[in-house]
Amino acid sequence: MKYLDEYRDAGLSRKLLDGIRSLVTRPWVLMEVCGGQTHGIVRHGIDQLLPPEVELVHGPGCPVCVTPVRMIDRAHAIAGRSDVIFCSFGDMLRVPGSESDLLTLKSRGAAIRVVYSPLDCLRIARENPEREVVFFAIGFETTAPANAILAWQAREQGLTNLSLLVAHVRVPPAMVSILESPDNRVQGFLGPGHVCTVVGYEEYEPLAARHRVPVVITGFEPVDLLQGILLVLRQLEEGRSEVENQYPRVVRREGNIVARQWIDRVFEECDREWRGAGWIAGSGYRLRPGFEAHDAEKRFDLSGVISAAPGPCLSGQILQGAKKPHDCPAFGHACTPEHPLGPTMVSSEGACAAYYLCGRHRDSRRP
Repeated sequence: MKYLDEYRDAGLSRKLLDGIRSLVTRPWVLMEVCGGQTHGIVRHGIDQLLPPEVELVHGPGCPVCVTPVRMIDRAHAIAGRSDVIFCSFGDMLRVPGSESDLLTLKSRGAAIRVVYSPLDCLRIARENPEREVVFFAIGFETTAPANAILAWQAREQGLTNLSLLVAHVRVPPAMVSILESPDNRVQGFLGPGHVCTVVGYEEYEPLAARHRVPVVITGFEPVDLLQGILLVLRQLEEGRSEVENQYPRVVRREGNIVARQWIDRVFEECDREWRGAGWIAGSGYRLRPGFEAHDAEKRFDLSGVISAAPGPCLSGQILQGAKKPHDCPAFGHACTPEHPLGPTMVSSEGACAAYYLCGRHRDSRRP
């Protein structure tokens, strides 16, 4: 397959590893931001092949995982109403809220539908004019353009029974939050390839300069990841803090102009709550004025929704790079893909799911 096989070349991967080993002179801690990168690193054992001086920690790179319990409970409150058809991507169905998950609500009779495109909701709303149709709009900047088009089309088509429960988050403010944490150990980032495909990486340049941290926008195959790590380490060893693009076959500095225009047309920046990080200023999107009729948080009274305190799951700390999956006493025992306690085990991009699927739970088994 074009632009795939060559990025899985074993010989080139060995050369990049040799370059990393010969370059490193002291310990460094790097964070990959994207959950797809986490799965690539764990699946190919890249973190285990690196020299001991280089530690990789996993960042908040999974939108399913960073969605806080409060927002999930709000989704459940709406989905449980008899007059609502609640639409969501499938990866949200098993994420636990305070009491249940969407899949359990569906089994109890709630009208919950899995959609494969946000625009599927337009047809569902037209076919069910007597029901409220709500789409759970989560994601980083990557999914924001399609969700923006849904809101725009709902307004243009006069679909007064269609709304969005918006939980969009933005990556750069979350990276700043990590860097400004008093417990931060991260010294360099592998930047999110998919996000930057949409919005580019101009916003990362002042971040890198202000915090004196290198950011290398990186792809997802072994050669991508190893080259990204090499470029970050080279900057650190040379005392540089710049933004570099390892993923030019997909990412441009300005991103996708049309997609960015759709985001700006429909959404505006806002403060947003993140699982494990709390509220982060300017880290989310919300619908602009003029789309209030399609804002589920304004259409439904959610004031009575109360969320429970976090249980034993350490997903919040894992998402901040403070812990790794095997640091959680529940990992691989009480928490498995069949019986997940938190979103990092549920999501296809979650760090706990990556570790479990690659057999690393066996290292944490208790007698």
